[in-house]
Amino acid sequence: MNAYKTYVTIEDPNHVVLSNLPFQPGQRVEVIILTENNERAEISKKVRDLFDKTQAIPGVQKITEEEITAEIEAYRRGE
Repeated sequence: MNAYKTYVTIEDPNHVVLSNLPFQPGQRVEVIILTENNERAEISKKVRDLFDKTQAIPGVQKITEEEITAEIEAYRRGE
């Protein structure tokens, strides 16, 4: 069995158009539709959402870079 892979963006969930396919008229084909799994994009969105949530905590905007650096250094020292 030969395979042909292409990507389309769904604009209407009731209608999908595939064009310029490398098949002959009347040739039977099997169609399998898979969603694109973009794990990196999902993780990136979760991290951005977490940043937005933590930055919205009252008082977080007042923390200085020096305080952050000191906190990291203390953590690394096991304090």
